[in-house]
Amino acid sequence: MGPGKGPGEEEKEQGVTAMKRVDIRTYFKNGRAVVSSQTYAIIKTKRACANAFAIIKDDRETTCIIEESKVGSQKFLGFEGDWRMITFDMVLPLSLVGFFAAVSGALADAGVNIFTVSAYTTDHVFVKNPKLDVAIKTLEKLGMSVRQL
Repeated sequence: MGPGKGPGEEEKEQGVTAMKRVDIRTYFKNGRAVVSSQTYAIIKTKRACANAFAIIKDDRETTCIIEESKVGSQKFLGFEGDWRMITFDMVLPLSLVGFFAAVSGALADAGVNIFTVSAYTTDHVFVKNPKLDVAIKTLEKLGMSVRQL
């Protein structure tokens, strides 16, 4: 028995974990993903990019995710293009455990590198264009329906 746990508490915790794993299978079975028709760039820069899909700023850098067609003339510290965005077209509660671990693990097993962004109720995964078909097939094997725009 773990520290601070009464009799049966570990079993309850394990039951909750098992229930959440069942919930994950339900999310995949009923899951939908949408592939954007746009190609995106992931940019490291000193300041935010206008028209960016997402801007992530921390103490070390600013990262912009932006459609390649909207990239302006500003100077970049780093640039990597040819990313496609897959959006999980469903509500993913913040309490859901393991959904993205299962997605990223399956994509890793298929040899697909990813860049991820989470919003309040859904997640987005960016994959390199040459690996898009592999990513789609991998998500379909998990039970999801995938639609390309």
